[in-house]
Amino acid sequence: MCSGGCAKCLGIALIPLAILCILANTLLFFPGGKVAESNEHISNEVWYFGGILGSGVLMVFPALVFLGLKNNDCCGCCGNEKCGKRFAMFSSILFAAIGFVGAGYSFIISIVGIHNGPKCDIGSGNWTYAFNGGNYLGHPDIWSTCQAPKDIIPWNLTLFSLLLIMSAVQAVLCAIQAINGLIGTFCGDCKCSSCCGGEGPV
Repeated sequence: MCSGGCAKCLGIALIPLAILCILANTLLFFPGGKVAESNEHISNEVWYFGGILGSGVLMVFPALVFLGLKNNDCCGCCGNEKCGKRFAMFSSILFAAIGFVGAGYSFIISIVGIHNGPKCDIGSGNWTYAFNGGNYLGHPDIWSTCQAPKDIIPWNLTLFSLLLIMSAVQAVLCAIQAINGLIGTFCGDCKCSSCCGGEGPV
């Protein structure tokens, strides 16, 4: 597959992932699926906006750039038929790096969120982190320590796990585009042959 076509496929994959990450992070603001009575009842990691900013908004820009590479004007670099597409592919490497950083940020926040567990009421209105160092993950019998909100542990665990997986996929896709961009920068794109009238990649 030509580098521009490959980039378009990656962009198409990144858009729904970014939307899902924004949705997952937004749902974390509703502990156990309910409106929080106070901002203090929401885990600190949720306020870092890993899914909204890192894997969401910040990922939209690389995705749009990748989508536009396939239809980029191959001869658009000051009329030079050889450098237009290559410059576009080089610029995509920079956007891939931005996307990788955003996905990495969301990935790290998700790990911390899973490790720390959720804030919850452990009794008498005492809202705090009930668990220490992820010890709750393999011991569902101690989940009852959280008295409210109901089902807060599976809620947080599921959403942060989804963010973890999706941000990891985004990071891999951005890394693939960085490699694809390098190939397109040095070797050109086969679609440019028809655009510029050449016999092969430019």
